[in-house]
Amino acid sequence: MKKSDIGLIGLAVMGENLVMNMESHGFTVSVYNRTTEKVKNFVEGRAKGKNIVGTYSLEELVTSLEKPRKVMMMIKAGSAVDATIESLIPLLEEGDIIIDGGNSHFPDTARRTAYVESKGLLYIGTGVSGGEEGALKGPSMMPGGSPEAWESVKPIFQAICAKVEDGSPCCDWVGENGAGHFVKMVHNGIEYGDMQLICEAYQLMRDYLGLTADEMHKIFTEYNKGDLDSYLIEITRDILGYKDTDGSAIVEKILDTAGQKGTGKWTGIAALDEGVPLTLIGEAVFSRCLSAIKEERVEASKVLTGPTPKFEGDKAQFISDIKDALFAAKIVSYAQGYTLMRAAAKTYGWNLNYGGIALMWRGGCIIRSVFLGKIKEAFDNNPVLTNLLLDPYFKGVMDKAQAGWRRVCAAAITNGIPAPAMTTALSYYDGYRCEKLPANLLQAQRDYFGAHTYERVDAPRGQFFHTNWTGEGGDTAASNYVV
Repeated sequence: MKKSDIGLIGLAVMGENLVMNMESHGFTVSVYNRTTEKVKNFVEGRAKGKNIVGTYSLEELVTSLEKPRKVMMMIKAGSAVDATIESLIPLLEEGDIIIDGGNSHFPDTARRTAYVESKGLLYIGTGVSGGEEGALKGPSMMPGGSPEAWESVKPIFQAICAKVEDGSPCCDWVGENGAGHFVKMVHNGIEYGDMQLICEAYQLMRDYLGLTADEMHKIFTEYNKGDLDSYLIEITRDILGYKDTDGSAIVEKILDTAGQKGTGKWTGIAALDEGVPLTLIGEAVFSRCLSAIKEERVEASKVLTGPTPKFEGDKAQFISDIKDALFAAKIVSYAQGYTLMRAAAKTYGWNLNYGGIALMWRGGCIIRSVFLGKIKEAFDNNPVLTNLLLDPYFKGVMDKAQAGWRRVCAAAITNGIPAPAMTTALSYYDGYRCEKLPANLLQAQRDYFGAHTYERVDAPRGQFFHTNWTGEGGDTAASNYVV
């Protein structure tokens, strides 16, 4: 009997769809699920007549696989992954490969890679993005872990992943240990940012311009034909055009409390750990937190005052301004995300291919968009680019878009409409281009109350000074450290 090319554990929607995708590309797949009834239902239903082998124990799954065995887990992140790894290790042989395709936190993947390798096996932690449709038709995949495992897994991953126009696969090796899941985490953080920016544009159109869902549907249809052409703009267009059974827009009947699974939070924590100003994604996470306290906001709305939004002017021009604000702020989000990846690569010793990452995100994933091609070009032109904003193309976009962006942010603030992501993106842009920030005063404050010292503009960098501000503190200074 022919052995299977790969085994997959976990037949929830993503797992099932990945199996169907693999089989449709000519691979024979063995499947297992802890609740074995799911295996039976799958192989006798959706997978009937296909090269998909149902197995009812981990031993049976492993025995059915071609060597080196490749076992992919599509299970909930956390302790379940560790438990499954422990169950698999005694059944596998040297050189066999365990793959985690879930949303695991990158430090867990780094730990698991080292552990599995210590047992003579290989490990891959791969981000898989694109939702259930992507899993079935071609996701974006971001593998990292044991480099020796890549050649065995590459033919399968690059066959099933999304492809861009020239046929290039939206999947390539990212780096050692936790690199793949780190890049997927940043992808999800950027996804949080993109979604928040779109929601702020929607609220400005609804509450400031007084537009209907049908009018906004038409606007997002136009947005999707230009620089903003992307999956998230596309689905926003569709959502705004979708009617409930009574003919009204269903979006207005959905409660305004957002959920989250934690990857945006992880991105923000990683940025704090690395000392990287990831302001837009941070605001996107906090905006979801603010949305969650619905009852508190309802009570606050009865007590707290603010301006009543009132639009006066050219609506068409303001709609164009919103488009510019969306695009400019989106670029800031990606610039910050790439800065975080560069900092983490230095910390963890990863050799990340930044242009290649943009290509991986170009198709299949939730943040796929036309402008990712421009990011790839930017890093192809300058692999050591420190910030996307310094690339000639993106500099040109910011020059062109910022007048409209500033008008939108000013209108939001003046009219009391929250736009945290758009405004923090503008503050970051202005801060980044500011030659002299007020941190000199901040350092003086720190030295005053804690003798934390400061550097001087008229002395070499790295030379620290302390002032006895009160005449009573003496000359003893605290040691220097960076958190």
